[in-house]
Amino acid sequence: MSQNNASDTADFGFRSVPREEKSTLVREVFNSVSGKYDVMNDLMSLGIHRLWKREFLTMLDPRRYHKLLDLAAGTGDITFGWLKRGGGQVVMSDINESMLNVGRDRATANGYLGDIEFLVADAEKLPLPASSFDRISMAFGLRNCTNKDKVIAEAFRLLRPGGRFMVLEFSKLQIAGLEKLYDTWSFQALPKIGNIVAKDSESYQYLAESIRMFPPQEELKRMFEAAGFERVNYRNLSGGIAAIHAGWKL
Repeated sequence: MSQNNASDTADFGFRSVPREEKSTLVREVFNSVSGKYDVMNDLMSLGIHRLWKREFLTMLDPRRYHKLLDLAAGTGDITFGWLKRGGGQVVMSDINESMLNVGRDRATANGYLGDIEFLVADAEKLPLPASSFDRISMAFGLRNCTNKDKVIAEAFRLLRPGGRFMVLEFSKLQIAGLEKLYDTWSFQALPKIGNIVAKDSESYQYLAESIRMFPPQEELKRMFEAAGFERVNYRNLSGGIAAIHAGWKL
């Protein structure tokens, strides 16, 4: 079932909250974890997220004459990977200013400021003109959005014909025998690690729950197609713990 979000509530992990409150609650989560976000990503995925992002960047196929919109850009891993591989100008966008500030500091330290425009904005409604980008990326951000269909439709609006939208996100595990171990790691270990490293167990409890509430692979594929994307496909990573979805605007 597509997440059309027609009701007055939205999921915030396993809780239902008033739709208008979700973005504020998500912002508070990332305000809390922004300073330790990169460290926690390594801990949450045992470092494997770096391999996933490498595969994601290979599929993005950076070109000097391509312009990238990096949604939910956070601390900048995809933006910097794109530029290191020879990609063109980037608009680095995130709804959370504290996360984007960490990314700006990293861009300054690495000499990338001249190639990046920073934008604090909601991915559901971006103050950008239609048909402006050759590639749009979103890594580990879509599951935190209130209306995922709007985000996908907005990506379609902003792409030039021939452009590609790609999402890297936690997905549905495809190896049944690992479910118990995965659940133990997600709901018992992660909050404890979050408490030790970031002094915040609740935010990491939410992050684990948000993964379980995210549309599985085939459903997200249908959401891409409903927005107008063609040649939509996905690639499972680490047995479906994460997946890359991609669609073309033709």
